[in-house]
Order: sequence, then structure tokens, then C-alpha cells
Amino acid sequence: MTDPRRSVRRAYRFCIAALAALTVIPAASIPQAAAVSHTSTVTAVQAADGGEPDGADTLSTGWQTPWGISFLPDGAAALVTERLSYQVYRLDRDGNRDWVGEVPYTVPEPYEEGAGGLLGVAVSPTWDGKKDKQVFFVHTTETETRVVRMDYDGSSLGNYTPILTGIRRGGDHNGGRIAFGPDGYLYVTTGDGLQPELAQDTDSINGKILRITRSGAPAPGNPFGNHVYSYGHRNPQGLAWDRNGRLWSAEIGNQEQDELNLIEPGANYGWPTCEGSCDTDGMTDPKATFVPEKGVPAQLAVVRNVLYVSSLRGQRLWRVPIDGDSERIGTMSDFYAGDYGRLRAIAKVPGADELWLGTSDLGYGKDKILRVPIK
Repeated sequence: MTDPRRSVRRAYRFCIAALAALTVIPAASIPQAAAVSHTSTVTAVQAADGGEPDGADTLSTGWQTPWGISFLPDGAAALVTERLSYQVYRLDRDGNRDWVGEVPYTVPEPYEEGAGGLLGVAVSPTWDGKKDKQVFFVHTTETETRVVRMDYDGSSLGNYTPILTGIRRGGDHNGGRIAFGPDGYLYVTTGDGLQPELAQDTDSINGKILRITRSGAPAPGNPFGNHVYSYGHRNPQGLAWDRNGRLWSAEIGNQEQDELNLIEPGANYGWPTCEGSCDTDGMTDPKATFVPEKGVPAQLAVVRNVLYVSSLRGQRLWRVPIDGDSERIGTMSDFYAGDYGRLRAIAKVPGADELWLGTSDLGYGKDKILRVPIK
């Protein structure tokens, strides 16, 4: 389907909040349980789980700030969101792209107040376009961030239904990632909305990772009996599960350190008391940290038990091996530094050792989706 708006839609101005300077630090100060012996573990990890990026080919061009990628259950295609235009496309494995619709919004983004837009997308794991048409999105409005459900029948979107509203909107601290977990529930990242104190308030849905049902209700078994799964987050954007079903998250920090966290239900990840590792009782340290010049991690995916983290300011793809079945990580390495600009959207291709990786903020129609084989 051709997008009837594409030829007339103007490019919106996208203001990116200034971020403090950033080099990646593999969290030298984390507790013993999470300490990394880089020289002793990385060889064993690579031998057991193997693989690293082997080049990057252009799969698709002509994008305007792609934000989220979610594959259909058969793996033949993915839905991709464009942040600034609120448009949604189907992208096939051969690179063919079809417009499927728009997530409704009331006014163009007020970028003077910080960037929002159409963010994450999650296709139902049982989607078939007939009995199950459900697709979920996170997007901002003029006043809030919300989670919505729409129907996708294989050709077009419809039946827009908000399921969780009232997430405070503030600057670009919107979180925005949404994904189905192995338990069948939806996980949603939310930013602190420029009110850091909300991250420590377990009655607030800001500064959190949420776990919800398809109707937007709190998922059964949540640690506080509400929507909240973990708290103390500043601006988490990445979610991915390893081969043991453990949840990892990438989080954009403030001035000094960005974080890679292993998420436990009910755990407190420290913001605003801590940025990176700290010695405060009851707060959970990250497994790795990034300095902003080489970091500002956006999203992550897992291939062969190795975490791959896209970065914005750092303009590179990070490879973070998990040490076998432990909670430790091996030596981190980076790829494509500065080659493609800012990198955000990332997803593992089902049934293949391959990533799809989106460039970000290169200008109207100038972004790409890259295909990255892992060999």
C-alpha cells in the first residue's frame, strides 16, 4: 500500500536534548556477584555462544527516524514505526516496504518541549490477521504518553483503543519500548517525565518497567499489586530476554553513566539517588555502564546469548556477551563507530542469526534499516 500522506507530509523539526559527554565502562565497581573477569570469560563465552557482526548491508532506505521494529510471528516481515510521522510500515525480509497506516495523534509534536512521537510496537505472538489482529504501540500526545492497541489485518491498521493512559509526558524522558515477554504479558518502559522523584514512587507509573495485560491492567503476580514491575529508572528504552528468560534493559543516564541492567521484579535501580553503580542499600547496580560519548544506549536484542545494544550519541553497536548461564558479562566490544550515525531500532530476525538495525535522525527520508548478519 502506498502512503497517501508521504508526498505531502513535511519533515518535523527534531530537537535532541543535549547530553553530557560519554567511553564505555564495564562497571568495575559492581558487587562481586556481578563482577566481570574479562580475560578469563570472554574466550569461553565466544566459544560457547559465538558470533559477532559481520558487515552491515542496507535492507531498506527512505525512512524518517524509525523507532521500533516488531516481527510478525512467522518471521516473514516486521512492523516498523516512524517516530516523527506516526506512520507504520510492513517491511518484508526482501526489503519491500508497504504502508499500513497511521497511529492517530491530535497535533504535531511540540518539539520545543522535547522529542516524543510514535515509539515502540509489539505484535501479538499469536497474531494471524484473522482471529488475532492485535498490535500494540506506545506514543505521546501533547500532554501524556500512552499505550494503545490497534487491529492489523495484514494490510491496514484500525480500531485505535488506548489501554493505558496518564503516563506523564516530560521532554524526551518517555521510555517507549514495548514487548511481549516469555510469560505472554506486555512489558513497557516509561521515563521519569522530567520529575526524577517519580522513579522512586512505586504508586507512579513513571520511571518504571511496567508489566501489563492486553487490556492494560496490572499483570497477575506483579510485585506491588499494580502495573509496576521494576522501578528507579530514568529513561529505559531497551528490553530483551536471554536464553534463560531473564529480562535485560538498556537505560539512558543523566550526565555521567548510561546503564545495562538485569531486571528483577520489584528491584530498585537507583535513579535519581544513583546514576550507574552506587553503594546505597536496597538499590540494584547495573551489570555494565557506558560513558555518554560512546553510549546513550537505545535498544537491545539477543543473538546466541549475546546482547547487542544500539547507541545514539555513541553512534555504534555494542556487543555484550553473557558469561554462559551466569549473571556476569564478558568483555564488551563495539562495531560501526560513526559509520551510520545514531542507531536506535533493533530486532533479531526470527529463525536467523541476523539483526535489523535502524539509523536515526539523519533527516527526512534519509534513514535506513540495515541488515547485520552475526557470524
